[in-house]
Amino acid sequence: MTLTTGQNNFRRCAFTLIELILVMSLLVIITSIATPAMSRFIRGRALDTEARRLLALTHLAQSRAVSEGMPMMLWVDEKADTYGFASETSAQGGDPKAETLNVDSTLAISVVSTTGGVPTTFNNLPAIRFQADGTVDENSTQSLKLMDGDGFSRWLVATKFRTGYEITDTAP
Repeated sequence: MTLTTGQNNFRRCAFTLIELILVMSLLVIITSIATPAMSRFIRGRALDTEARRLLALTHLAQSRAVSEGMPMMLWVDEKADTYGFASETSAQGGDPKAETLNVDSTLAISVVSTTGGVPTTFNNLPAIRFQADGTVDENSTQSLKLMDGDGFSRWLVATKFRTGYEITDTAP
């Protein structure tokens, strides 16, 4: 008798197939509602992360220009979605400390504005020239734009006194 009662108690504690299907359908509905919001959040994080990485590279190039006492060039290749920096004049084998980074695959980078003079270039690419004293050359690119597929963007804009760059959400 005890065995039969135990089996009945077990059957009372279990879920029915209909209850399981109901719970699974609720999970599918909740997931389908949350997924678009999460994807926008993740894309926004990619945009912010890339903007911070670009800003960190400007700080690195600027610091290296000051510490080595020679100009550094931060270049942008819009077609290849890459950017990097190297010393303006390097040894025969190139600059061993040069950096090249790829833009996140969901983003695009573009040079938006330069000054009125002859724009600064490095290997035929638009560039930012950090002088040996750490300031930005007056003919350097004034702003860079990072944009995702939904049209959201972050701007890297030269500061007022050409001492560096900062990230903004709006066009200069």
